[in-house]
Amino acid sequence: MAQAIVIREIGGPEVLKYEGISLDPPGPGEVQIRQVAIGLNFIDVYFRTGLYKSESMPFIPGKEGAGIVTAVGDNVAGFSVGDRVAYATSDGAYSTERNIEATQILKVPDEIPLETAAAMMLKGMTAQYLLKQTYEVGPGTTLLFHAAAGGVGLIAGQWAKALGATVIGTAGSQKKIDLALAHGYDHVINYNSENFVSRVKELTGGKGVDVAYDSVGRDTFPATLDCIKPRGLWVSFGNASGPVENFGIGILAQKGSLFATRPTLYAHVATRAALEACANSLFDIVRSNKVRININQTYPLADAGRAQADLESRKTSGTTLLIP
Repeated sequence: MAQAIVIREIGGPEVLKYEGISLDPPGPGEVQIRQVAIGLNFIDVYFRTGLYKSESMPFIPGKEGAGIVTAVGDNVAGFSVGDRVAYATSDGAYSTERNIEATQILKVPDEIPLETAAAMMLKGMTAQYLLKQTYEVGPGTTLLFHAAAGGVGLIAGQWAKALGATVIGTAGSQKKIDLALAHGYDHVINYNSENFVSRVKELTGGKGVDVAYDSVGRDTFPATLDCIKPRGLWVSFGNASGPVENFGIGILAQKGSLFATRPTLYAHVATRAALEACANSLFDIVRSNKVRININQTYPLADAGRAQADLESRKTSGTTLLIP
């Protein structure tokens, strides 16, 4: 019997229950996979706490994983039993085995281990759209990236540096600062001991950054706006500390005619062509060795509650995997 983490009520990490589940053969358009590793992401916490609403209850959380195809349903082209695959946008990842729409999975290049694929798909494709689609980062770009030592932050720092940018980050401890500095960042500010706005202004000669990427939310708003140069861009793509509240659009005028956006990965991979293009861009940069994927923590799938609690309390850095 397959095993999975099942949520039957909204709440804290204790609502994550490890249970046996029945698994039907894959239906039309689906494949069945045996999962090798599952990525842990803040979006999983958002669904557990109710910040984001699940379409059903009970539900199996998780968006990202990698494994081996074990069965193929009708009307599936391009995938066969034994294929190594990964995904980043399909609910139900916290399971040992699962069925998934074939349109949501991608073949993993032979050079990339499945554990690495599970660690990088959601975070890496997020970094891809942030740096190459939301704002086209290149030589001459100066950017700020909050949570520099997080899963997305470590990938984004390396990728932005490879694109020629000056990369400024924030982190909450010397250990995380050192980790970010080893992964592309030119400067990392300790937000617990320094005023990050003043430090950004100092590092940029008073000009501010071209673009600021913020997945923290409540704790960094509106201060992040003061780090951005006039007519620069604020990219709010997460809510690790809670959602941004009382946002009035007039503040963008007050802070220098700023632009603001709240992008999601799903909007950037809504078609099969867009999904493949985003993933292939990620695969290429990883295979070039310009971006290294760090798996800094692993937990048994049954300990998903502890893993999420550690993520929420900022005890983790880089990427965390759940192992079935």
